[in-house]
Amino acid sequence: MNWRKENEVMDVKSVIREHVKITPGVSGGKPRIAGHRIRVMDIVLWQTKCGWSPDEIVFHFPQLSLAEVYAALAYYWDHKEEVEADIRSAEEIEAKSRRKHPSKLKEKVGTKQSEVLSRRAYSKSRG
Repeated sequence: MNWRKENEVMDVKSVIREHVKITPGVSGGKPRIAGHRIRVMDIVLWQTKCGWSPDEIVFHFPQLSLAEVYAALAYYWDHKEEVEADIRSAEEIEAKSRRKHPSKLKEKVGTKQSEVLSRRAYSKSRG
């Protein structure tokens, strides 16, 4: 039994277009959730890298609706190569920036860690 009438079935593409926008000058011109600066690739990374479900994404970002998260994921699957290219590009830019501007905190922690290990080694050799 078909519980939906033909005229009641929403066009999935129009739902995605309602929730996902591309605006030059906003979020680098990348696909984003309408009304927000949260990009489709952010949603994808939270799901793939953090392991968050759509419900968990909404929990962490309550300004988003579940429909918006699912629309972003649907957009991703329809434009997978494009979104993954954007992700790779962003990761390359981040890696270059980290090489150019290394973390001073990480450097300090590494120095302190070396000092502590040296002291431990010295104490063990004396004791």
